[in-house]
Amino acid sequence: MSFSAERESKRIESFIKEFIKKYGYKGAVIGISGGIDSAVVLALLVNAIGKDKIKAFILPERDSSKRSIEDARLVCQHFGVEYKIKSITKSLSGLGIYKLFPPAFFIPEKFKIMYAKNRWNRYDDPYAMDLQNSGDELFLKGIAYYRSKHRIRMCKLYFEAEKLNYCVVGTTNKTELKLGLYVKWGDDSVDIEPIKHLYKTQVFELARYLNVPEKIIKKPPTPDLVPGLTDEEAFGMKYQEVDNILMELERNPELLEENIDNEKYKRIKKLIELAKYREIRSLGIEDIKDAR
Repeated sequence: MSFSAERESKRIESFIKEFIKKYGYKGAVIGISGGIDSAVVLALLVNAIGKDKIKAFILPERDSSKRSIEDARLVCQHFGVEYKIKSITKSLSGLGIYKLFPPAFFIPEKFKIMYAKNRWNRYDDPYAMDLQNSGDELFLKGIAYYRSKHRIRMCKLYFEAEKLNYCVVGTTNKTELKLGLYVKWGDDSVDIEPIKHLYKTQVFELARYLNVPEKIIKKPPTPDLVPGLTDEEAFGMKYQEVDNILMELERNPELLEENIDNEKYKRIKKLIELAKYREIRSLGIEDIKDAR
């Protein structure tokens, strides 16, 4: 699948400009995580509407990695966008979120990562369990715990955006959408999604064209499920492999059945089906059947 980063960049920037003009927004609000997706979207926004019409927010909480906050700062400073750091810890605490898991202020980060990964690896396929909302009590608590953080962040972004008549800009890509790597009513709840049509590997290409800091490009993408866990560990394969299969299936869906004995195709098929199941499960409202 041919891809021109220059052409795509111009196309997305035009889309952003037209969207904001069409719906009467005065600017854009975006959450910056320190990852490649939000960095790319921020760069596109700067090119499309100018940095003066952008409000960038870094929204850490009790468990946030200091490294992620530093990377988020780096991205904003690199593109010359003013940013605010607003902790969401009090909001999460007020909802009782932190009561699910005790604080670990004085434990070194490497031990936190080790503990969290050991918990994750207790299960045969925890990512699939997450998509199905299944598992034991501890696992379900973990799901509720991390998803609440995404939802509170989105509430904060909308609060800031609506005071100014700005749109909330999303940073989800096509690979994440296909495989369910997002939080329903969290990072999927936005006004505009500039890169939702791009696979993750294409986002990397766009990042290089847009001069995203090399540190951010080289940083392994993480799903914010478990400290230290990467997207590729959750999927069970490299992004290049994932996207190659997804692109092939986009061109020829029958390939899935032809390669059903291939373990990587089977894995992708399973995740696609579970992602669709979760979507239906969260949106579907069945009518009460006529019992007469």
